[in-house]
Amino acid sequence: MPETIYDVAIIGSGPGGYTAAFRAGQLGLKTCLIEKDAKLGGTCLHVGCIPTKALLFHAEVYDHLKSAEKYGIDGLGSGKLNWKHIQERKDGIVTKHTKGLDFLVRKNKVTAVRGFGQLTGPAKGGILTVDVTGEGGQKSQIQAKNVILASGSYARMLPGLQPDDRILTNIEVLSLGSIPKSMVIIGSGAVGVEFASVYRSFGAEVTLIEMLPRLVPVEDEEVSKELLRSFKKKGINCFVNTKVEKVEKTKTGVAVHFTPQGEQQQKLEAEKVLIAVGRGPNTEKLGLEKTPKIKVERGFVHVNEWMQTGEPGIYAIGDIVAGYPQLAHSGSMCGIVAVTHIAGKPAKPVNKNHIPGCTYCEPQIGSVGLTEAKAKEAGYQVKIGKFPFTANSKASIIDNHEGFIKVVSDAKHGEILGVHIIGPVATELIAESVAVMELEGTVEDLMFTVHAHPTVSEAMLDAFSAVEGKAINI
Repeated sequence: MPETIYDVAIIGSGPGGYTAAFRAGQLGLKTCLIEKDAKLGGTCLHVGCIPTKALLFHAEVYDHLKSAEKYGIDGLGSGKLNWKHIQERKDGIVTKHTKGLDFLVRKNKVTAVRGFGQLTGPAKGGILTVDVTGEGGQKSQIQAKNVILASGSYARMLPGLQPDDRILTNIEVLSLGSIPKSMVIIGSGAVGVEFASVYRSFGAEVTLIEMLPRLVPVEDEEVSKELLRSFKKKGINCFVNTKVEKVEKTKTGVAVHFTPQGEQQQKLEAEKVLIAVGRGPNTEKLGLEKTPKIKVERGFVHVNEWMQTGEPGIYAIGDIVAGYPQLAHSGSMCGIVAVTHIAGKPAKPVNKNHIPGCTYCEPQIGSVGLTEAKAKEAGYQVKIGKFPFTANSKASIIDNHEGFIKVVSDAKHGEILGVHIIGPVATELIAESVAVMELEGTVEDLMFTVHAHPTVSEAMLDAFSAVEGKAINI
């Protein structure tokens, strides 16, 4: 019997990998999905996006319950948290969607192979070979005309530290046996601020330490200021421009030594410390050194607009790709682009400027495109529209009216350069702006787009109208 030669073999089954595999199956490509772990789904499904957002939803419900009397529901009090049930529900959601992936593998006729995939070198006779090492050390090989690298990322750790039951990464913090009374979080990117939000809602004393001058430093500066204001109001201790000098274990927890800029070194003790200082690419053992045409920089792989590396037949997507945001939805769309290109079907490259960023803390943050500062740096004559949620009736109804929508536009042509939202359902609202920017809509187009009333989304109409000083509700 001749060996199976796949049209495409995908290393890694996170959102980028499984999306690429399922679309490849839909396009009629003979597809193999290689995964080192026992379950499909990668970091996002098992120890990332999905379980984190499940905890955030529980925290949101708990916050509402604490205000029940305000909504005319007497006799509830704040309730008592059942941490065991919270964890069970979170795990149940993960299990449900893991089974969903197994079903979709079968539906799309994808061959799933368990083991660690590794490149063996350039194609020979147009065929690439991937070495696969199973859990027990057994070896096998997969042959394919094309290979997509989708191996994901790992949580970076501060030098000299190892994760355990007190020094946590995104993995350990999701499976704590109880809610800690206190937690120090180092890093205020999406992971840091989301867990700060969760555990503060659950009653923990939370301190957030950021080395850079502001929280969520990739966001527009006004968004960062609003989040800092909101977090301080919730009782989250925030330090920016602050260097962490040392983390050490104590008898009962941890001690974090840190120095705010221009101040004396301080020490803070807590039950747990969460290290949330970014993620590194999982490329170290992929065999990239055997394919010298692939350009690698600090572990990140360089690709062209179709996600092709310099080595013919080898593509890369997701968190390992240089210059792309480490976001599940970015990896997924890049996977769709890659397999559509492999299939020879019409495809559209991903516009990196149109990839939305979403942070699910409370208040939520959704953004796309250029910040005001970046737009000015790029030489645009910038025109800004800003609308506060306090003036939106639906935001008042749902008692979530902090924050604003900020539109950054080109004054000359009305081009929408960026949209930045902090406030209710910001992570849902941002989709409208992504679609409009992708379709090259202008501020004027949005000013004459009917939005239903009363909705939170009609705040978008006011925000775009505010660019021209014509917002109705302010």
